[in-house]
Amino acid sequence: MDMMPEHMGYDRTIVVFSPDGRLFQVEYAREAVKKGATALGLVFKDGIVLCAQKRVSKLVKFADKIFQIDDHIGLVATGIVADARVMVDVSRVKAQQHSMVYDENISTASISKFLADRQQLYTQHAGVRPYGVSMLIGGVNKKAELYETDPSGILTECLAKAVGRKADKINKYFEDNYKKDMDEKQALQFSIDSLKKQGKIDPEGINIVVIKKGKYEKFDAEQLKKQGIKL
Repeated sequence: MDMMPEHMGYDRTIVVFSPDGRLFQVEYAREAVKKGATALGLVFKDGIVLCAQKRVSKLVKFADKIFQIDDHIGLVATGIVADARVMVDVSRVKAQQHSMVYDENISTASISKFLADRQQLYTQHAGVRPYGVSMLIGGVNKKAELYETDPSGILTECLAKAVGRKADKINKYFEDNYKKDMDEKQALQFSIDSLKKQGKIDPEGINIVVIKKGKYEKFDAEQLKKQGIKL
């Protein structure tokens, strides 16, 4: 009788740890993230830049990878973007509820923790699977903040972070070159230069959002060129 691979008894359900303490379904979800399109976010002097590359086709209009949660918060996702869409929907409701109850904008930290808690919840129930998505949530309340979540529910505050394909190269570039005191134009150019570390990019497929206090602004290739950004 053929023996099953050692991990086969532990990767069919999310609620069973392997003997060495691993949750294989969570690790598989992380692999889905690694295969996703590269996305990045960074904090600059006055706010947040979120950036992603989407596919471009003459026949199909692909959805943007960056979502507005509130007037002061945005989210960029990679992995199974359909999973991210569900997370975006619930986070928008959460932000609206907070505003109605407390008469103030929800903080970036609160909405990020809410999303991370939801991801973690889906690592401990039978009959569900982890969300196959990592998200970078950026916003400006009293100050600019950027958070990363992953399929396990880990929540990390960052100054600059990339997720998805070839994210390691971009994160190394961040480690060597990131400066927190960049102005908006410098931050936009730095984001484009960072994205290029994954290889050639199609300017028409670039999604960029800048979030500042009282301002949420999208940029396409033409608008970036008018700003003097080299693509």
